[in-house]
Amino acid sequence: MADDSYESVLLVLKECTAYRIPPRASAKGYKASDWDVNSFLWKGRLRIITKGDDCYISLEDSTTGELFAACPYPPDGSSVEPVLDSSRYFVLTLVDKASGRKAYIGMGFEERSSAFDFNVALQDYAKRARGGSAQPTAAKQATQQPAIDFSLKGDQTFSIKIGGVRRL
Repeated sequence: MADDSYESVLLVLKECTAYRIPPRASAKGYKASDWDVNSFLWKGRLRIITKGDDCYISLEDSTTGELFAACPYPPDGSSVEPVLDSSRYFVLTLVDKASGRKAYIGMGFEERSSAFDFNVALQDYAKRARGGSAQPTAAKQATQQPAIDFSLKGDQTFSIKIGGVRRL
């Protein structure tokens, strides 16, 4: 059976770095200061891709496009965890499709703007996957209301008095 859904690329970031990380020290979360950020595991391109209802984060070689790792991203965001001490670093949960085993790698960006774009793209996907927000529904209701005519009729006039202004 052929998969008829098409792939949509939500985000491409040219530079991303992956790190080997130590086990979580506490239930609070991971800290980038515990990693050796000068000794990275991999460096390349990041793409966020949707196909049908699924979304995944793909870490690829910048020149050849060879896949280093793919992280499935559910709408609840459970596979991407921001670290506690930086806005540029995250922990990705990689899942082996065959065995279901999980591995955790650190991921970071040199620029805060890249990390911000990464966060926004994931939030946009999650919002769409959950069915959007209440704002489009309110907009639809506003357009369904009958239009009210506020124009002046025939000989109607109005005047406005503004204090502190003299008439010349």
